[in-house]
Amino acid sequence: MTDTVPSASPATRLTILGAGPAGVGAAYMLGGTGKAQVAVLERADHVGGNSGTFMLEGVHCDYGSHRLHPASDPHLLKMVQNLLGENLLWRPRHGRIRLKGSWIHFPLKPVDLLLKLPKSFAIALGFDMATKPLRSSGKAGEETFASILHKGLGSAMCKGFYYPYMTKLWALPPEKLAVTLAHRRVSGNSIGKIIGKVLSQVPGLKKPQTGGFFYPKHGFGEISEALKSGAEAQGAEFTLQAAVSGIDHENGRVKTVHWIKDGVEHQRESDVIWSTLPITNLAMMMNPPPPPEVMDAVKAIRYRGMILIYLVLEQDQFTEFDAHYFPEIEIPISRLSEPKNYSATSSPKGATVLCAELPCDPHEPLWALSDDELGAKLCEWLNGTGLPVTSKVRMTKTRRLSNAYPVYDRSFEGHLDVVYKWIGSIKGLLTFGRQGLFAHDNTHHALAMADGAVDCLGQDGSFDDTKWQEYLKVFETHVVED
Repeated sequence: MTDTVPSASPATRLTILGAGPAGVGAAYMLGGTGKAQVAVLERADHVGGNSGTFMLEGVHCDYGSHRLHPASDPHLLKMVQNLLGENLLWRPRHGRIRLKGSWIHFPLKPVDLLLKLPKSFAIALGFDMATKPLRSSGKAGEETFASILHKGLGSAMCKGFYYPYMTKLWALPPEKLAVTLAHRRVSGNSIGKIIGKVLSQVPGLKKPQTGGFFYPKHGFGEISEALKSGAEAQGAEFTLQAAVSGIDHENGRVKTVHWIKDGVEHQRESDVIWSTLPITNLAMMMNPPPPPEVMDAVKAIRYRGMILIYLVLEQDQFTEFDAHYFPEIEIPISRLSEPKNYSATSSPKGATVLCAELPCDPHEPLWALSDDELGAKLCEWLNGTGLPVTSKVRMTKTRRLSNAYPVYDRSFEGHLDVVYKWIGSIKGLLTFGRQGLFAHDNTHHALAMADGAVDCLGQDGSFDDTKWQEYLKVFETHVVED
């Protein structure tokens, strides 16, 4: 059975695939411009994607640890502030990193480093700093993530933190990761930058918004929900639980998008289709399909999966910290967050939730474990780090993300370029957002991508490709805010 959605307006028919921050942000920003009649299709039952929020035993839980950083473009930050009003809170960063068995405050603070950093590690860091001018990037040949970081940081920080942490995140040794990852994913990729971050915490040198972040009162997904409400008020239509099944193109232009909802196939004729879906999924949805060389490139592009393990504990608070980071390869989780600490809420009484991020792909043994089995594993891992779970575990829930992070192996750029060029050859088709641009980005970066796309769309439905290429160059300079 097929249900065709008619066009109710002579304006450009624009369909957005995916309602993560980039998709829902674009829908909101298009409102009032008169540029397009907007419809948004989202597979989940909520907007926000991996930046969404759900309720668990009275606690607002995010899909991992999320923050809106003060590094956001001022006009985009102002947009979010206007939408959320008093519900957008300003919160101080209060996390910890486990280094050589010691807990160090994050963001890094000078006094904490002096008092708590293991002396042997501190001496090694000092030696690396003093010998940096004499240090090469390693063996002659093509540079890698490992060689770039070693040159900038030295052995102590690389072997004590970055190498094991990145191996855990991407299931690849650092020598097999691309240089791009060092530039896009590691903000402190040199001793000088790390010192700068530490000094930025010193009173007198500290800027007003250093060491803090914005966070919505009712969970991070409140940002996307507010954008959705604003977009709907301006005429955009949202269809949730809509699984996109295909995109027709003809004579070099997009034509129709197909989706399934409640077992019924639907379609919408579209002049423009903007996709925030993983670029690999987008390519495989095209009809006619891409040529063989493009499909080969698609198959070579990889995403890293993740299991989010939520423990509901029968206590008011587990620790005072918002997040704990675990670089050790022996501890499988990469980060632990406590949602109630992000919004400084004391409700509900007698219950808190821990969210552990476990990098894991569907083919790995841990993926096959039940929720309760993973909960027991998490308690075991935490006990080994000096964070024992002593209260009753009311329940364990998991959320499994098969496309959590793009994998920047040493060949990804060549494969990605092949796919980009083919998608770019189809008029009216745009890939953007974190998943669409295969980017390690924050939410404010995703909103910037939406802002750029809207700016490039003309009143007549045309798209300024030259201007978009300039935006892409800017997006390539984005560095993840930890």
